[in-house]
Amino acid sequence: MRIDFTGSHRVGKTTLAEEIADSLPDHEFIIEPYLQLEKEGYLFSEIPTLDDYIEQFNFSVEQLQNSGDNVIFDRCPLDLLAYVYAVGKKKNISDLYKEMSAAIAEIDLLVFVPIEKVNLIVCQESDLPNLRQEVNDILEDWIGDFSNEILEVTGTLENRKKQILDKITNMEK
Repeated sequence: MRIDFTGSHRVGKTTLAEEIADSLPDHEFIIEPYLQLEKEGYLFSEIPTLDDYIEQFNFSVEQLQNSGDNVIFDRCPLDLLAYVYAVGKKKNISDLYKEMSAAIAEIDLLVFVPIEKVNLIVCQESDLPNLRQEVNDILEDWIGDFSNEILEVTGTLENRKKQILDKITNMEK
């Protein structure tokens, strides 16, 4: 099964994805493009720029296209494109949107981790809370456009984990 996590920053995606990876040891866990690109020597701006987000987007699409069957992705081209859209207001993203749609069509389960009404994770001013909220709003608007199996998770880490594992169990029946 190919599982991809989507959501803005500071919502608990990585922690949740790692928990799911621990529960599914036959799945490869792929860390987010930012960390992989950084390991490869890509120098990001202190506050990521449009070019930084496009680089991550392209890397994420390529990861999806070249991955196997039992994979858990910590970040999705969908949320990276939401960052491109939020940061590059005047950029025409229609071609990137088509590319992203084709790439995520191969995902079996898309897990959306939204910002919750009672914010479970503190977002400091240095964490760009306005960008975080804007990306969350874009994702909430776009998420319904896809025919993938989509699960929006809420609650504590344990509740979110249970929601995902229950969904996977139901999908495998």
